[in-house]
Order: sequence, then C-alpha cells, then structure tokens
Amino acid sequence: MAVKTSYISLKTRGYCDIVDITSQLGDVVASSGITYGIVTLFVPGSTGGITTVEYESGLLSDLKSAFERLFPQGIEYAHDARWHDGNGFSHVRASFLKASLTIPIVDGELTLGTWQQVVFIDFDNRRRNRRIVVQVMGE
Repeated sequence: MAVKTSYISLKTRGYCDIVDITSQLGDVVASSGITYGIVTLFVPGSTGGITTVEYESGLLSDLKSAFERLFPQGIEYAHDARWHDGNGFSHVRASFLKASLTIPIVDGELTLGTWQQVVFIDFDNRRRNRRIVVQVMGE
C-alpha cells in the first residue's frame, strides 16, 4: 500500500466562489501511479468546503441561491459580534458542507459519474489563496 500526498493551490474570490478542481485532481491521481485505491481531499480552514456537483451555470446559480436562503449574509451571527470580521455566514455555510471528500480509484481513474465534478467552494467574505490537501492511497 502506498500513500502519496499532493496539494491543489487555488486563488479564490470568496462569496460562494465555486471552483471546478476535477481536472487538477485527475492529474494528481494520474501522477501518483496508483491504479486501485482511494483519493481523499481535505480543506484546511473553516470557511471553505468540498463536494461534487454537475458543474453547469444553472446549478451553480441554484446552489449559490440555496446557500443564501439557508444561511444569509445580512443577519446577525454571534461569530461576527465576537471577531468583527463579518464572515459568520461563511463559517456556518462551510460547517454544513464538509471539509473532506473521498473518491474510489479504479483502473487509475476517479470513479465519478458522467455529470459529476469535484468542486471547492470558498464561502469567505474576501479573496483567498487556498491549498487543498490530496492523499492518494492504494496500489
């Protein structure tokens, strides 16, 4: 069993910026040389999340609208009262998404569905440089 650690670096715009990282992830898996196993992605930080979606403009708009309906920017958050940084909504949104994702690798390929892409979502209220940890494990 081998374990290989890599990183995907991103510059994000914040405010529910949704970035398709499927291609970069595929490159990491291909360069690992692992043909059967799993890949795990992890987002360090508490204002971003990772998931899979169909990466098309209608769904991206729907997803952003859903986050705004569920966890709006314009309401009071206790986090903001304590830290005065205005990003309480981003912490709550990230908490409801998730910080990690695991995908099986079969024949050296990610086992994603036809319309399924891996995305990072930056919920913070400012631009950020992000680094996603990617571990490929298997043989």
